[in-house]
Amino acid sequence: MFFLFILIFSTLISISSNSWFGCWIGLEINLLSFIPLISNSSNLLSSEASLKYFLTQSIASINFIFSILLKLFMMKNFEINNFISIMINSSLLMKMGSAPFHFWFPNISEGLSWFNNFLLMTWQKITPMILLSYYFNKNFIMIIMIINAIIGAIGGLNQTSLRKLMTFSSINNLGWMLASIMISENLWMFYLIMYSFLISIMCFLFQLLNMFFINQLFISNMNYMIKMFLLINFLSLGGLPPFIGFFPKWILINFLLTNNFFITTFIFIMMSLIMLFFYIRIIYSSFMFNYINLKWMKIYLKNKFMILINILSFLSISGMMLSTLIFL
Repeated sequence: MFFLFILIFSTLISISSNSWFGCWIGLEINLLSFIPLISNSSNLLSSEASLKYFLTQSIASINFIFSILLKLFMMKNFEINNFISIMINSSLLMKMGSAPFHFWFPNISEGLSWFNNFLLMTWQKITPMILLSYYFNKNFIMIIMIINAIIGAIGGLNQTSLRKLMTFSSINNLGWMLASIMISENLWMFYLIMYSFLISIMCFLFQLLNMFFINQLFISNMNYMIKMFLLINFLSLGGLPPFIGFFPKWILINFLLTNNFFITTFIFIMMSLIMLFFYIRIIYSSFMFNYINLKWMKIYLKNKFMILINILSFLSISGMMLSTLIFL
């Protein structure tokens, strides 16, 4: 609990700082507070993940502080400014696990619990994203957000691990977030809140069911209500109307089309369809496959939290309809 408080505090240090050096200090405190949260001496995968996370984040931090110092000494040289902005952007993108600097993200997520994965996919992106909005190279970020959308969609196609699947989903959504932060910080905040809401339901449900791989969804003889929750939340996360996950994407598509980003919008929509394809494939398997040898073991979650998930799933399906009525 103490380290979680430090994690939140470090984000506030970074986003309220009036110098790049203060932002860097905030990022370092964030790194040092997140490692004790994810490391577990009794779990080798968790220990390995914390070490990998430390090394990759340290490399990104070194790159970030080097770029800041270079900017400080080369202030009058306008020709090198473009190169420095790309370096600062790259180090921040590496910190948030953005493609093509995502090499560490799926491997680390595999060794973490669902709660730590939720933090890694949501809270750990806030600081680098806000710092990126202060000083971004527009052309570079345009390319990166398209790469994010493509890698996030294609990378999830051959995954059997639910944690890796959620990671590639996060990379795809990061492309949408980068597009939203280029337009407006309010739009980005709205998208992040919506995405955090949906991913929290998924992580919470998988934590309750103790599920880490796709085959567990159809080997485990779950009752159809739980499968229905999974269906609703997966489709909402994929951005299918009339679910609430489509709402922030709809607003963002409107903004992109208004600013004549037709090719970018087309790529984003196509990649969202691929995302929906592998979400539907998982749900179809869990509904249709039946294992006779496990008939004796039926999973019913008699848990007070299931009422909460039920309410959240209902919000997910009804929210888009309500928002459409507001716009009409």
